[in-house]
Amino acid sequence: MSDQACGFVGLGSMGLAMAVNLVRAGFELRGYDIAAVARERLVQAGGVAVGSVAEVADGQSLLLVVVARAEQAESVLFGGADAVASGEGGAVAALAPGATVVLHSTVSPAYARDLGERLAVAGHRLLDAPISGGRVGAEGGNLSIMASGSPAAFDAAARAFEVMAGRVYRLGDEPGTGSTVKMINQHLAGVHIAAAAEAMALGTRAGADPATLFEVISGSAGNSWMFSNRVPHMLERDFSPRSAVEIFVKDLGIVLETGKELRFPLPIAASAHQQYLAAAAGGHGGEDDAAVVKVYERLADIEVKG
Repeated sequence: MSDQACGFVGLGSMGLAMAVNLVRAGFELRGYDIAAVARERLVQAGGVAVGSVAEVADGQSLLLVVVARAEQAESVLFGGADAVASGEGGAVAALAPGATVVLHSTVSPAYARDLGERLAVAGHRLLDAPISGGRVGAEGGNLSIMASGSPAAFDAAARAFEVMAGRVYRLGDEPGTGSTVKMINQHLAGVHIAAAAEAMALGTRAGADPATLFEVISGSAGNSWMFSNRVPHMLERDFSPRSAVEIFVKDLGIVLETGKELRFPLPIAASAHQQYLAAAAGGHGGEDDAAVVKVYERLADIEVKG
């Protein structure tokens, strides 16, 4: 196989953009997604779409996986009915000997470590490489990749990373560290969005004009990247998902589960997690994560709009 050949599983909003960039850079890429429309979009962009995970992985020395959950990654790699309903088995059995699997999903550090051990038993390498940057970063080839794994795994993925990422953080030689760093990023991001929603709702309930409040805070010490990025979604009432409420239900869940394993208290993360759960319970799980503000709006009978 060429060093510019790879299999790619997961053609959602970020995964498709990543795959298309690889195709445009000259990669011989075979892609799969459970959604036929996603496979069609890859073909329209010049890629090759196949009908199962096993076909994607067949003979490949490099496999990139961009799915939302550990359960889906498990199904992709080892078979199952979740993410690979139309496939006949998992990717691991079809890979070339000594292949590198790059897992770009946000999973728990414990899962990443366990997966690395199981892939090693099967004769393969894992690069634990969660990503940040959203659809915009994926489309622009400007993702941040937080990766840990063996030097050989990094070497195998190096050319693909050059195409997909603006920053690659090399965090160690063992899987798990990449997922730890991504977990901390999601901890902060989720708390910041929930805090921004709470603060904007409080200010609105107290009589401040939401647009003016946003302008003032954006130039003051209370500002954050998430405040400046997500509050406009609230003000414009644009909750089309860039990153959904359900993502933070999952990711803050990973934070809390890790805290439980380590006997580490996380009261702020727990409070934010409850707000995302409330938003999901209210029917907003598929909306942009800024829709967490709707929990406060419903309670206070207000609308953060301007």
